[in-house]
Amino acid sequence: MADPDLFRAPAPATDYDASSIEVLEGLEPVRRRPGMYVGGTDERALHHLAAEILDNAMDEAVAGHATRIEVTLVVGNRIIITDNGRGMPVDPHPKFPDKSALEVILSTLHSGGKFSGKAYATSGGLHGVGASVVNALSSDTVVEVARDRQLYRQRFSKGVTLGPLETVGSAPNRRGTSVAFTPDTEIFGPELLFKPARLYRLARSKAYLFAGVEIRWKCAPELIGDDIPPEAVFQFPGGLADHLREQVGARECATADFFAGSQEFPSEAGRVEWAVAWPLWSDGSYSWYCNTIPTPDGGTHEQGLRQALVRGLRAFGDLVNNKRAKELTADDVMVGSELMLSVFIRDPQFQSQTKDRLTSPEAAGLVEKAVRDHFDHWLGQNMERGKALLGYVLERMDDRLRRKAEREVKRKTATSSRKLRLPGKLTDCSIDSNEGTELFIVEGDSAGGSAKQARDRKTQAILPIRGKILNVASATSAKILANQEIADLIQALGCGTRKECRPDNLRYERVVIMTDADVDGAHIATLLMTFFFQEMPDLVRRGHLYLAQPPLYRLTVGAKSLYARDDAHRAEIERTAFKGKKVDVARFKGLGEMNPGQLRETTMDPGSRSLIRITLPQEYEERAGVKDLVDRLMGTNPAHRFAFIQENAARMDEDTIDA
Repeated sequence: MADPDLFRAPAPATDYDASSIEVLEGLEPVRRRPGMYVGGTDERALHHLAAEILDNAMDEAVAGHATRIEVTLVVGNRIIITDNGRGMPVDPHPKFPDKSALEVILSTLHSGGKFSGKAYATSGGLHGVGASVVNALSSDTVVEVARDRQLYRQRFSKGVTLGPLETVGSAPNRRGTSVAFTPDTEIFGPELLFKPARLYRLARSKAYLFAGVEIRWKCAPELIGDDIPPEAVFQFPGGLADHLREQVGARECATADFFAGSQEFPSEAGRVEWAVAWPLWSDGSYSWYCNTIPTPDGGTHEQGLRQALVRGLRAFGDLVNNKRAKELTADDVMVGSELMLSVFIRDPQFQSQTKDRLTSPEAAGLVEKAVRDHFDHWLGQNMERGKALLGYVLERMDDRLRRKAEREVKRKTATSSRKLRLPGKLTDCSIDSNEGTELFIVEGDSAGGSAKQARDRKTQAILPIRGKILNVASATSAKILANQEIADLIQALGCGTRKECRPDNLRYERVVIMTDADVDGAHIATLLMTFFFQEMPDLVRRGHLYLAQPPLYRLTVGAKSLYARDDAHRAEIERTAFKGKKVDVARFKGLGEMNPGQLRETTMDPGSRSLIRITLPQEYEERAGVKDLVDRLMGTNPAHRFAFIQENAARMDEDTIDA
């Protein structure tokens, strides 16, 4: 029988009435919930702002109205992006006659010229939110438009229009749009800055994606190190083929030439361009784009390419009477390849506003149709080349079938007869024993890519993790087990957790946490140490856990370079090794900014690196003290953390002053 209390009316609420309902107008929703529009308030989201404005300029180029784009980073975390396209419309908007079209574009969500397809046949902008979102999340935005031989200007702050559209004067030799903005520190914090190297790579990649555009890069010299120039001009007539050729470099490939090409579909307002290489020694890399927008998670255009490649090789196998080719899968063809694919389609559909994954169904058929015909011709045109690629891919298939027969991956003494399934993003080492082996847990895919190239393939494995992992000290067991990053880590280690933890089954001799040498990196390292302390304490107690010590600075005098871990170490090197000399100082803002050679020399090579071993006390009382500290600082009660900060703030101030 139902409990009558379930149907009893609750006490009347006094704090929830009509006044509790907020109505957000204008661009206020963007400032309240930036994650909905740019994916968060982290470094990736910050650079997404620049990408949104650059994408608008690229749309003008792809539409045939712009030939040149300038990307300029100046002091003050301010970026200026200029094109020589048609220029934003400045005449009064029909729906808002008291506002110019420019003001509507910058201050109204879902406004733009890309909905109907009349102004742009294909474009990266879809929802009319890009420019307005950038405006909403910037403390100072200035837009200049040169149109009809006149120059116009309007200024905004945090999404608010500061004044009417101004006619600055005549501009007989200029046309196009210039957008200058400074991200709002109230949203992104005062410490988060544009990374010149990341913007440089973004600008260069856009030039590869559309051969008809010239992109000019400029950066204030005081903002950059030795890794990128203060000025550069990007224009690549070969498109993606040029990009892939630069990426592969001198590495030997299964075929001497790349499989590259393009196909236009005028009736469908579509275009497909691709470039594929199969290096003999490569962890592989994939770059997917739609309307010049990076789609790192792939999508339907990726599916079309996979089908075209695998079906093409199966057909070639039939042609040369190789019956084993019919067993090939797309993964056999794709794994280890260096691949780039760019599509231009009308009205693309993405999984979210950040456009990480393409979901347009028609893209799969369009890409397969374009690539398959060219691939069949490429294979059959040179039979020896086709046979070489087929043999290489069949070796990949043999590896897959062997793993499938074994059902589970193992290393002999590393797992002591235990069989483990390994996560797909783990790049494992090749040695059969765990003696001398190391697993590097790396912050982010960018750093993971550098680490894969820097590692010793025989003894060093790489597991990239995305961002800050779950805080296990304040999470339920069910939530911990459901977390994919933690599940991948547990699978890679192979020794179980908590009561089931068996350190003897650990697949590596050392587990090394390798994060950026900044506050975010320290936070991620703390979360990982908390995980090991709670879930695998015996592993820590036996001394298997380490912290890498990547440098924060590179100090150069002439041909000599030394690396410093922090400010104190930098001061020591300047005082001793470079006493009285002018030192060129470059600051690494993350592991991803270090090239593989630098990362290997400073952080991964056992002969030159420094590691900190993380251990636990043997005495029960001291272990209890550590547990209490972890519970206070990482547990569910924020009052404990606040109390800790209050207790130690004065000492930190003194340390800062002394430093």
